[in-house]
Order: sequence, then structure tokens, then C-alpha cells
Amino acid sequence: MVRPIVIHADWDADAGVWVATTQDISGLVTEADSIEALRAKLPGMILDLLEESGVSDFPASIEIIARASDRLAGSNRLWFPIGNML
Repeated sequence: MVRPIVIHADWDADAGVWVATTQDISGLVTEADSIEALRAKLPGMILDLLEESGVSDFPASIEIIARASDRLAGSNRLWFPIGNML
């Protein structure tokens, strides 16, 4: 069984886009406004890059691992541990 191509999608809050990269295929870097748009865009890009590199045994699937982080409201406050402070 051929393992899936693992894509890492990270939210770039400054640019307002998802940035997709992978270690499985050299040269694959792209961005989109939504995960759904990435899912639509990636298969064609991956097939093109694999064909260009001479790969004929294509993987059966793509796995997208998405990561985003948000600041909690009030997170600018200082945090002090409770207990003995010297």
C-alpha cells in the first residue's frame, strides 16, 4: 500500500491565507483562502509535479494536516504563578 502524501497547511493570519507545504514532493508550496480551496487546488498541482519529476506510481491519497492558532481575549495580561514568591 502506498502511503498518502502528507500536506501541512498553516494559517497565515497576516496574509489571510492557508499556506500548504510538504516534505514529500519537492517544490510544492501554495496558498489559498480556505482549506476547501486548498483541497480543490492540491490534486492537480501534485499530479503535475509528480509527472514533471518522472514519477509514474502515484499515491492514492492526500492527507492535509491543518494548524492555526488564535490569541485568547485578554491574553495581554501578565500571568503570575500562585504560591511562594521569593
